[in-house]
Amino acid sequence: MAKKPIIDPLESARYGLHGTIATMAAPDEIIKGTIFINAARIEAIIPDGKPIPETLTDCKIYKTKGVIFPGFIELHNHLSYNCLPLWKVPKKYENRDQWSGIDQYKQLISNPMNLLGKTKGYVEAIVRYVECKCLAGGVTTSQGIMLFSNAGIKKYYRGIVRNVEETADATLPNVDAHIPDITARDAEKFFKQLQKSSCLLLHLSEGTNASAHKHFEDLRLSGNDWAIGPSLAGIHCVALQPKDFTIMKQKGASMVWSPFSNLLLYGQTADIKSAKASGITIALGSDWAPSGSKNLLGELKVAKLYSEANGKLFTDYELIAMATKNAARIIKWDKELGTLAKGKRADLIVVKGSGTDPYKTLLQASEKSISLVVINGTPRYGDASLMRSFGSAGTEAKTIGGKNKLFNLQQLTEDPVVGALTLSAATEKVKDGLKNIKKLATRSLPLRGMMDKQGNRFLVPLKAKPAANEEPEWVLVLDHDEEEGEAVRPHFDPMAKHGLPFKKLAPMEIKPETLIPIQLDALTVASDKSFFKKVAIQMNLPDYIKKGLKKMYSDL
Repeated sequence: MAKKPIIDPLESARYGLHGTIATMAAPDEIIKGTIFINAARIEAIIPDGKPIPETLTDCKIYKTKGVIFPGFIELHNHLSYNCLPLWKVPKKYENRDQWSGIDQYKQLISNPMNLLGKTKGYVEAIVRYVECKCLAGGVTTSQGIMLFSNAGIKKYYRGIVRNVEETADATLPNVDAHIPDITARDAEKFFKQLQKSSCLLLHLSEGTNASAHKHFEDLRLSGNDWAIGPSLAGIHCVALQPKDFTIMKQKGASMVWSPFSNLLLYGQTADIKSAKASGITIALGSDWAPSGSKNLLGELKVAKLYSEANGKLFTDYELIAMATKNAARIIKWDKELGTLAKGKRADLIVVKGSGTDPYKTLLQASEKSISLVVINGTPRYGDASLMRSFGSAGTEAKTIGGKNKLFNLQQLTEDPVVGALTLSAATEKVKDGLKNIKKLATRSLPLRGMMDKQGNRFLVPLKAKPAANEEPEWVLVLDHDEEEGEAVRPHFDPMAKHGLPFKKLAPMEIKPETLIPIQLDALTVASDKSFFKKVAIQMNLPDYIKKGLKKMYSDL
């Protein structure tokens, strides 16, 4: 008889994972031993040679033959776009306004996503695919996917991977996010919002020119008073100068670094040396697939290469802390997540390899070496042999870089938007939609711009509200296609109807002749035969990234 799979940590049996445990609490806190998990939390960490408490002696222990780390916490990702392949950036830009509206961007990014993300049958497939992409890269927490229904309701998708904006958990405070830069006229209003937030992620000064830097200057209220405080985490910060990082530190702010995206688009990234010297807390984000890394594991490799080429700015421990300990601290989740300790949530990953240098093992691994991903105590992804130990019923097989893997996508509290949709079915659906995007445009409804009372603007199909006995239809709210000054990612009450009726804006129709077939982006670097070729032709990347990135995937 097949074992019952663990799908709800509150009903799961205790179990232990043996290996080299990198707690991330301190650089030298590396323990060869067993981590015991029970009801979503870490019950104990017992070093080898120490007696196991009697209460744990009946606990099944699985030998991982790897290094156990906290799960990755990602604070910058536009997940809805992560089915799209890496864009061949055509020139060096100085700020995002220069590329976000060009014809090529519309053809390859915004128009295809507006079609797929607003068409019935594709929304749930995209959500399932990009969530599995997170799991395969060791990401246990990311930014959320916002949905909007024809019943006029907005909500964040709550699935297997935690989302920071809507946690439904009092011990994990919700995070606010704001995509566009703040203009000077809105600084006071923004500061009031900031003071009410436990953490607000702000796209700040993305670009290299004076226009990009002005968005930081626009946060000055008067004199030494700034619309900056301990709850602010600035994303990108490319145009910031050393004195700006000093101000950020003085006001208690932090930052989220996305070096791969910055280098691809602008040929440079944030002055991370000055950022570190200022003492601010730094996290890491992969941004999105069209001009960023596939996952946080890939972004760590780029950060490592950049650090080495610019004077060895960070130790391996400090880099991995950006994806674990630092990220949890920034969003005020550090009492629950970010390090491995008794009583904390059991979000963790296991990386196959020797424990002699655990940090190097992680930084040089590909996704095929991630042998286990656990969220809230539940094994969600990993090597087929290890995952079957927890029960294989309801799991789904996938080959990653020639390695047999299993996904456990079952949820007792699954979101009805995605339901029981398999990864295989989702993959084929999105793959077909991107390949036949022109055909999809010929039969899609025109898209109408909508704006609610909060000023949030988005595109929805021109369709009627559902009848009383009908289920609502959901569409993706695409958070990277907005106008300056609009907050596309504020925190929403998932059951609120935000000021219906909405103000209707001019309808928009995407013409088929403006589109071309697009290839679905591979789930991982390990399963993408063309990834390094795409990296090699990027005109803005330094040679040490082009030549060095493949070497960072030492197991491929």
